[in-house]
Amino acid sequence: MTDDVRTLETDAAGTETELDRARGEHTLEQQLEAVLIVADEPLSAVALATATNRPVREVRRAVAALVADYDGEPGGRVRGFELREVAGGYRFYVRESLDPVIADFVQQQSPAKLSQAALETLAVIAYRQPISRGAIASIRAVGVDSVVRTLVGRGLITEVGQDPETGAFLYGTTDELLRHLGIGSIEELPPISPLLDDGSDGFDAEGLHGGPRAVPAPDEAERSDA
Repeated sequence: MTDDVRTLETDAAGTETELDRARGEHTLEQQLEAVLIVADEPLSAVALATATNRPVREVRRAVAALVADYDGEPGGRVRGFELREVAGGYRFYVRESLDPVIADFVQQQSPAKLSQAALETLAVIAYRQPISRGAIASIRAVGVDSVVRTLVGRGLITEVGQDPETGAFLYGTTDELLRHLGIGSIEELPPISPLLDDGSDGFDAEGLHGGPRAVPAPDEAERSDA
């Protein structure tokens, strides 16, 4: 960043702000890494350009350079993670070849009790999957971002697709949850109606009074959305 640009980004009193200093002291690539590592959803080039206050064209070049660097090009070492373009945006992912290592790590973690919020969120996902975080939050009437991250980290839920209209990631339960529950499939969960008190407003609209919905195969989901 040039001195002229820094001067334009000073505050009204003419004093350089903390944000200005951070942007001036770090490369665009470093700023992109910092933003991407805390992102919950893929970020488009426009979103990254806004976050770093740089032109979209520069951001695209920087992202391409990061992708090549993580992939070990040219002549470097392949990293254990990769920067992947999905759903029109960019997001960090564990390199697929390391999935067995991550699965083993998750299984080795000492089990801890889930919070009430996590249990409620897990129940919503189990009975309404595939479902987006926005839909979960609507049912529970509270934010669920941190709880969903916890459940993903425990290996109890995972991304199973994307909403064809909004592009939001959809979540479903995993085989790990089935093992914890001691059942063979999600269809073996009991109907939720007998478990609800009379004051079960909100569940009727979401179709939760029946049994759990089967997760459609990818091709079936596409046909139903068409």
